[in-house]
Amino acid sequence: MSATPPREGRLQIALAGNPNAGKTTLFNSLTGASARTGNYPGITVERRTGRWRLSDTLEAELLDVPGTYSLSARSPEEQVAVDAVLPTEGSAPDVVVVVADAGALERHLYLACQIIDIGLPTVLALNLMDEATKAGVQIDLEGLRGALGVPIVPLVATRAEGVEELAAAVAELIESEPVAIEPEELSSSLGALVEPVERLLEELRPEDTTPGRRARALWALLSLGDDELQGIDEGLREVVAHAHQSAATAERDLDREIIEARYARIDDRMRYVVTVPAEARGGGWTPRIDAVLTHPLLGALVFAAAMLALFEALFRGSEPLIGGVEAGVGFVQTVATDLLPEGAFRDLLIDGVIAGVGNVVVFVPQIAMLFAFVAVLEDSGYLARVAFMIDRLMRGVGLHGKAFVPLLSGFACAVPAVMATRTIESRKDRLVTMLALPLMSCSARLPVYALVIAIVFPSDETVGFVSVGALVLFSMYALSVASTLGAAAVLRRTVLRGPRPALVLELPPYRWPAPRNILSSVWRRVKSFLVDAGTIILAITILLWALLTYPKDESVPVRFADLRATAEQTLEGDALADRLSELDVEEAQEQLRSSAAGSIGRAIEPVIEPLGFDWRIGIGLIGSFAAREVLVSTLGIVWGIGDDSDESEPLREALRDATWPDGRPLFTTLTGLALMVFFVLAAQCMSTVAVVYRESGSWKWPALMVLYMTVLAYVGALVVQQGGQLLGYV
Repeated sequence: MSATPPREGRLQIALAGNPNAGKTTLFNSLTGASARTGNYPGITVERRTGRWRLSDTLEAELLDVPGTYSLSARSPEEQVAVDAVLPTEGSAPDVVVVVADAGALERHLYLACQIIDIGLPTVLALNLMDEATKAGVQIDLEGLRGALGVPIVPLVATRAEGVEELAAAVAELIESEPVAIEPEELSSSLGALVEPVERLLEELRPEDTTPGRRARALWALLSLGDDELQGIDEGLREVVAHAHQSAATAERDLDREIIEARYARIDDRMRYVVTVPAEARGGGWTPRIDAVLTHPLLGALVFAAAMLALFEALFRGSEPLIGGVEAGVGFVQTVATDLLPEGAFRDLLIDGVIAGVGNVVVFVPQIAMLFAFVAVLEDSGYLARVAFMIDRLMRGVGLHGKAFVPLLSGFACAVPAVMATRTIESRKDRLVTMLALPLMSCSARLPVYALVIAIVFPSDETVGFVSVGALVLFSMYALSVASTLGAAAVLRRTVLRGPRPALVLELPPYRWPAPRNILSSVWRRVKSFLVDAGTIILAITILLWALLTYPKDESVPVRFADLRATAEQTLEGDALADRLSELDVEEAQEQLRSSAAGSIGRAIEPVIEPLGFDWRIGIGLIGSFAAREVLVSTLGIVWGIGDDSDESEPLREALRDATWPDGRPLFTTLTGLALMVFFVLAAQCMSTVAVVYRESGSWKWPALMVLYMTVLAYVGALVVQQGGQLLGYV
């Protein structure tokens, strides 16, 4: 085989392998603290690189290739793996290290043989040798090296065993002369279909004299049916399409023939060098555990218990940490208030910058706990069983089986839930999930539900032994689940049209999660959220603060200064303190009325009036774009209860007494239900909008999400209000 000449400058080593081969653990072991995380160009798939010192004089850049079972690209993520070892532009890696599970070598060698046959300098790293040996798997390393023609290095990546030998093997391969190998053997009938592709490749790349052209032709025949693949010569596509048409005319399955031919070749190579005992092929505890965890009923009960533990952690376990973050933000605000003179800068810093940062940081405990939990499930091998079990239900609405965990975590917070969609390989499936899951009723909506239910439903009213309030709350959560599944079904059949997503995954062996992997994964997610999404959320929060603060009516402070002077002359003690507090609230109300948000509230009143909302509720809707629960404190300011109010009795009484200008009650039962339905369906959370932008890599997807959810929320609230009136309800 003729290897690609080493590039000028730093060497680049690609680390490839199947999912669950231990590639991430090996990458962490080889790069340590030097690892960096970014995105592959044009796609939101994590790109991790790091420095790998091969010897005292040789250092390389190690590129972590996304896990893939083959180089037959069927998704954008797999295309990234293909581009890493078969770049359409630039140089190929100097060496590819293929990580394979020593206990499942035949399956993992499919990818390895593709890379070897292409003509790239390759080292095969046999990971998990301890588990393979324990299972009785015997591998003739010298025989395997002779069969494949590449260096073989046994490893136990979790204990960093064999990493020095791996570095030495890679360094030796870089410094040695390339070794020629024979082209892949093909049957005459299969070769007749491959030869036209080979000839075209020779025309496209006449300088390429490696025997790997046949392997590249086979790759093209298996890969070029996906419209999402970019940068491929149109002539090559036409030749491949013609080959497939010829095979179809002859009633042949070309993909199957190529795959079976390659596996037959692998079996022939492995026959005398790998011995797997019968019990290792289908015995032991794994099938017995799988019989429970993948059972339709028992598996669902186990998963429900696991999710209950997750929700308990996210709701209760994170409360002390969230409280500590909020207390810390409050302390910083207090210090800034004491140190800085009054003025616009202090208001911006305290209410805009510090509060904006606080709104970001407060999510960190939940994000860290969610990703730690998911990483444990994934590292242990359990998450693959969950995806397998739930896949049939999810496919019915156009969702991937792996979407179930992000959807469930959406009950806690949509921000970490959107980030959790990274476990879904296909970009379309990931987009469908992240655009639908904000409809899941997150914990930030709960204060809104609690306030509205307390206003419009008597606390002592029951249906049987269940309170009406509990039934209404349950109905809001049921509506959120139904709307999420419905939105996913519509998205899959319209803007993200595609076939029902097939779930193809390997059920890995059960393992103890590696603490280093868990901590590394959590740290990357948290850091990414703070650095990327945090800056966007901060900017939007400052913008909303400005809308609620400016422009100021200069006559308002003068008028209230006179009122305070009068109060100080006529009152004293507690009466004076109460009156001054009232004046502070009233002044805030007047300034809010004259602010840009107040003006917008009055401007949108004709639009929201059919929903039963007036301009004051409109201001609450505007403020709640920062965070849904902000509606409560915003309504407190508008109705003169103060900005520190929660769903307390004074605010409830004020809202119960609120009226339209003609004296009609504002908060009727229908208005309360319409407001809750609006909050179930609306995209009232800039944090979610920001993180969808960050994960999708484009503003068009969060814009679509805001648009369809806003329309859905408006129509839902309109149906409740106007439909209820037609039926005679108030």
